[in-house]
Amino acid sequence: MTMRLDLRQSQNLVLTPQLQQAIRLLQMSTLELNEAVGREALENPFLELKEPPNSVDAQQRPIAKPDDDGWRQPAPQASADTKLGLRSTGRAAGQGDDTGGRSFTEQLTQPLSLSEHLVQQIALDQASGPVRDIACQLVAWLDQDGYLRESDTELAVTLGVEPGIVAAARQAIQACDPAGVGAQDLADCLRLQLERQDRCDPAMRQLLKNLAALARAEFSILQRRCQVDAEDLQDMIAEIKNLDPKPGSSFGQQYIDAAVPDVFVYPIGATTWRVELNDAIQPKVAVDHGFQDHLDMDAANKDTKTYVGERLQAANWLVKALDQRSRTILRVSKAIFNRQRQFLEDGPASLRPLVLRNIAEATGLHESTVSRATADKFVATPHGTFPLKYFFSAALQSAGGEGEHSAEAIRLKIKRLIEGECAKNVLSDDRIVDLLREDGIVIARRTVAKYRESLNILSSSKRRRALLLQAS
Repeated sequence: MTMRLDLRQSQNLVLTPQLQQAIRLLQMSTLELNEAVGREALENPFLELKEPPNSVDAQQRPIAKPDDDGWRQPAPQASADTKLGLRSTGRAAGQGDDTGGRSFTEQLTQPLSLSEHLVQQIALDQASGPVRDIACQLVAWLDQDGYLRESDTELAVTLGVEPGIVAAARQAIQACDPAGVGAQDLADCLRLQLERQDRCDPAMRQLLKNLAALARAEFSILQRRCQVDAEDLQDMIAEIKNLDPKPGSSFGQQYIDAAVPDVFVYPIGATTWRVELNDAIQPKVAVDHGFQDHLDMDAANKDTKTYVGERLQAANWLVKALDQRSRTILRVSKAIFNRQRQFLEDGPASLRPLVLRNIAEATGLHESTVSRATADKFVATPHGTFPLKYFFSAALQSAGGEGEHSAEAIRLKIKRLIEGECAKNVLSDDRIVDLLREDGIVIARRTVAKYRESLNILSSSKRRRALLLQAS
């Protein structure tokens, strides 16, 4: 054994802090990006955050000349703003006044939430003070459908009160409008509504105990258990159909922001399509050198000079990283729709197979970069707003081996086939396989089942029962 010294040369990828920051920024959604830039602007005196970002109307776009690759670049012109969504200043029930902190104008233009609606009614109830207080707390625990699914015992333990008080508070909620709120399950919700109509007789109570059999359209079993004939059973079913299984859903618990697109794609002329960023929602930052001008760098100590140098470098790098992020997203988006032009013309049924590798090869970027550039990003098209990830889909071979079909397009075909069926002609997965083969799509039965389940579509037997129940 001997000792010796060798000199070797190798290449390693070193992720500098700046590169790590650029990767994080690229993967962020626009909301996350604006929050991160806002925090950075508070900490860095050299960063100047300009006007707050707003969404942009997809239909109002400046005209521009086509560039070399056939796409049209946006002209430097301000775009009109439009509010795509609102978010209320909702509150937990029982906290503050009944307006939820809204201004008088908001009270006139925005409907009450379910919690506010119930608290106003409970305030007029003749129940004791503790029961009213607990009831006001419980309305904040209702789910979006208006249900209070926990048992009285569970709620009592959580609140540290007697179960009797919780039971009385639940009754106070259930006495409010809309009928059915505060129920623990579907049967309880329907019972409350029927009792309000004085229609909850013993036969109806039996029907409510057998909702599972009703969902399976087992009419003969229901007749025997409810001790009614076929005509009476159909009348009872008709009554249930007229009830509201989700009494709280008609109330706006909060206003949900619409998905604001990061990219717009729309036609210019007959054959040209334009791709551009929604520039109005991008954070606007600039490097403010005024702070440095106020400092006497000659008299500053070493720590001050180090701090100023680091903060100035960080500000310059963030501005460059944001610009690089925008250019990367636009570059990837152009490559996607250069391949998905048929989608722009005809809609989702014409989606082509597309994987990250295709866009990586077209743009010269790494697949991981393409993945980050499309994560949590949305694009507005003539056919709706979609996640950029929507346009990536595996390829399935067509009959005869000529051409390929997008998995997403096949899902849409399956959905349309099922939407056109009736109770007498419910399509089995095997039958769907045959119909797709007639269209030149070769697909296995298990793949049809997998796509159907991904669309939340029931099996053929369950769909048949549902259609029979709907027709009854």
